Amino acid sequence: MRSIKQPGAPVAERIQWVEARGRAFSFTLQAGLPLLEAARRGFAAEGFAGGVLNFGHGTLGPFGYVMPALSKTSENAAFYSDTFRPSGVTRTRLGSMTLGTRDGAPFFHCHGLWTEADGCASGGHMLPDETVVAEPFEVEAFGIDGAVFTAEPDPETNFKLFGPVAAARTGARTTSRAFALRLRPNQDFALCLEDFCRAQGIARAKIHGGVGSTIGALFTHGGVTEPFATELAVTAGTIAVGSSGALEAALDVALIDYTGGLAEGRLIRGDNPVLMTMELVLEVLG
Repeated sequence: MRSIKQPGAPVAERIQWVEARGRAFSFTLQAGLPLLEAARRGFAAEGFAGGVLNFGHGTLGPFGYVMPALSKTSENAAFYSDTFRPSGVTRTRLGSMTLGTRDGAPFFHCHGLWTEADGCASGGHMLPDETVVAEPFEVEAFGIDGAVFTAEPDPETNFKLFGPVAAARTGARTTSRAFALRLRPNQDFALCLEDFCRAQGIARAKIHGGVGSTIGALFTHGGVTEPFATELAVTAGTIAVGSSGALEAALDVALIDYTGGLAEGRLIRGDNPVLMTMELVLEVLG
């Protein structure tokens, strides 16, 4: 399996996780608000401090983002591009967001694909402090109670990354057992989730959110993303017993690589390792 050497030593715990409770709901992002504040208000209205969400068609402007890029130093295995600020209104095609905290304040990690006002198709990592909701649009969210994604220094990658930590219950109405997860580098996305579910006695689960990166990508439709640095959003995901009689993860994703190449599809199990991180919430269904 492909691997990328990180600047720091691997952490022994390859999955950072916290068990929590959660609930799926939808809400509308309010126009004129920074995307971060619009998302925060939507979760707060349901009694949650944070969680994850997925979205389809929406409008953003002003808008700032970065793409994956090669690192110019040995301090990181890959890095970010300079900031892009397309003029006019950008129309999203899809995206995933993790809403948590950084330095004691609300913060998000959000990847997506979109079309800019000039017709250019692009994607990448949205900047919380430079992105505003242009017109109202609906999102599908999953709030978590008992855990929060918090940005902390990660010595393995030398980035400040979101990871789940235990948090006091807020008393929000919940319906499901859930796990907030962060997968660390150089382990296959699908097999890692399957192993986790087996260890926890989970027979069936649904993925909510899903923000991270893989080392290129191999798809079941035969597509290949060769450039190793990507920004990835999970568009749908399940873990269930497959035709083999064992647990199998079905992971549909969309990504942009550091050359600007876009790709979508279902990842092949067993050969799509995490590059830097992968954050998501597993809702236990059985």
